[in-house]
Amino acid sequence: MKKTSMKPFLLMLSATIALLWSTVANARAEEQREGKEMLQKLCARCHSIGRTGASPNKLAPPFRTFSETKLYDSDFMQRLQTGLTSIHPFMPTFRFSREDAQEVLSYMRSIQEAPEPK
Repeated sequence: MKKTSMKPFLLMLSATIALLWSTVANARAEEQREGKEMLQKLCARCHSIGRTGASPNKLAPPFRTFSETKLYDSDFMQRLQTGLTSIHPFMPTFRFSREDAQEVLSYMRSIQEAPEPK
């Protein structure tokens, strides 16, 4: 390839990559927005579902504190789909479709606090 014909190719490649990156970022933002909306409807009565704020129910942990203990457990998404239950007698069982579970998990991962150093 000639040196002069490389520049348009590289410009086109850069533009394509930027467009793809933007599309992926927009899809992830939409997925997280949908996840947040579901958690707002189902869980916000007891849990803090945002990056800040206390949970309305003092016994319900804020979702931003779940990090490694729950979200990165290989079974968490499966439990969201088959029926997430708790030892707390007042917490209802929720079942999510695969798509809804992915949206919830994506949102919850996006709000996690950095773990405290050990």
